[in-house]
Amino acid sequence: MLKTYSPKQSEIVRKWYLVDVKGKTVGRIASKIADVLRGKTKAIYSPHVDCGDFIVVINAKEIHFTGNKQTKKVYHHHTRHGNGLRSVTPNELLQKRPEDILIHAVAGMIPHNKLKKNILKKLKVYPGAEHNQKAQQPVPLEL
Repeated sequence: MLKTYSPKQSEIVRKWYLVDVKGKTVGRIASKIADVLRGKTKAIYSPHVDCGDFIVVINAKEIHFTGNKQTKKVYHHHTRHGNGLRSVTPNELLQKRPEDILIHAVAGMIPHNKLKKNILKKLKVYPGAEHNQKAQQPVPLEL
């Protein structure tokens, strides 16, 4: 009788990838990054195990939106205090914290379960071309 293989946390080998998002569209690149973070590109993928790889994203301030989303789209968050609803457009967010746009997009494409927090910790986003993960020797990944 053939048994179904289930990967164990100790058997998973994680790689580091470098993704340059200069001139890329937010949604299209975010869905591909989410697949690599979850491990869906690996043969040993299992939905209940975090078997994904690390991703280092550079040039997040040069990412682009299609259509009028740059000015019409609105990101909301609440401070948990009275009258604490804050709203910001992608144009304003690109000026202040450009890495938050991509993090928010990828987070929305990962299932909302107990693994989500650990999966998102493997995503490192930098606004410019410089990053702090040179010691891990990330391999360029073309998405």
